[in-house]
Amino acid sequence: MIIVTPALQLDENELQFQFKLASGPGGQNVNKVATAAELRFDAAHSPTLPDEVRERLLILAGSRMNKDGELLITARRFRSQERNRQDAIDRLVALIQKATEIPKPRLKRKPSRAAKERRVAEKRRIGEKKQARRTTGDDD
Repeated sequence: MIIVTPALQLDENELQFQFKLASGPGGQNVNKVATAAELRFDAAHSPTLPDEVRERLLILAGSRMNKDGELLITARRFRSQERNRQDAIDRLVALIQKATEIPKPRLKRKPSRAAKERRVAEKRRIGEKKQARRTTGDDD
């Protein structure tokens, strides 16, 4: 079990890993050993995710989510398969944790009277500055 939050845990059977050749550090091993980890998580059909978390996750994932609702995370930062695998899991957990946070609703506010007056005074000051730069037509 992968603990995302105290109330939410993912079963490792829901994660599918595929290992591929990676670019980057590793010397000659780069050409021989498949160290890049590709994690697939079917977020759209996961029984462990609550509906509201699933909806926020679909929005947060963006281009990492395919049309079938599968979340794809590729980790190739490290030289070993195991560290890349753990990195992919950590990134998935962080994304799901962010999706569990309920966004605070935006409250519409009007600018205060003082703020409006400051804005208008600043506009007037800038207009006067530009007015002072103008040349009069008397340069003949």
